[in-house]
Amino acid sequence: MKMLVLVLDLAGTFVFALSGAMAAVRHRLDVFGVLVLSFAAANFGGIGRDLLIGAVPPAAIADWRYVAVSALAGLVVFYWTPRKLGTHFLIFDGAGLAFFAVSGSLKAIQYGTSPAAAILLGALTGIGGGMARDILVNEIPTVLRADLYAVAALAGAAVVVSGTVLKLPSGLVTGAGLILCFGLRFIAIRRGWHLPTARWPEEARRSVAAPDNHGGETRAGKLDEPNEN
Repeated sequence: MKMLVLVLDLAGTFVFALSGAMAAVRHRLDVFGVLVLSFAAANFGGIGRDLLIGAVPPAAIADWRYVAVSALAGLVVFYWTPRKLGTHFLIFDGAGLAFFAVSGSLKAIQYGTSPAAAILLGALTGIGGGMARDILVNEIPTVLRADLYAVAALAGAAVVVSGTVLKLPSGLVTGAGLILCFGLRFIAIRRGWHLPTARWPEEARRSVAAPDNHGGETRAGKLDEPNEN
């Protein structure tokens, strides 16, 4: 299982580093910024997982291959930026999510966590790098606004953990988790599936948008005041 986790981790590192580099290119960062976002997107989720399960120092720091793979992906994108940046970004981001959700849950099980904790750690591994990437370019993290992002990671991790607990073949379990996670994410993007979104009442939205006649401040704070008439 240790070799399987390493292979999945490095595969996820490469594709998530590609997504980080694409985000950097989209925001017109220099080559250093591209490499920083590549490393952040590719490794922050795994670093968080390793710290939580006690695998220290984290693999992304202790093993030179993680840094090398991240740098390679960043340089590839910097010098050969694909024309359809948005489409490629979503594909690589979804693939990275699937690889890391599966590898994260497998490594958590390897370190003796409970099944529920392994599922959560798998999802954390999948979404952590994307959150770091988005925050560094001053965007709302994809996991908080995208179509079935964390749900896809949780589903993939749950399949892997359930199959491992039932002692099913590791190859079958890994493949099923990867396909489910990536498939859910891809279909959600194509069909616009998403979780219910919080909606602010129209009256409150208009009040915040309209300036107060007495000094130019918004009237949002007066919405809940009782009517004295």
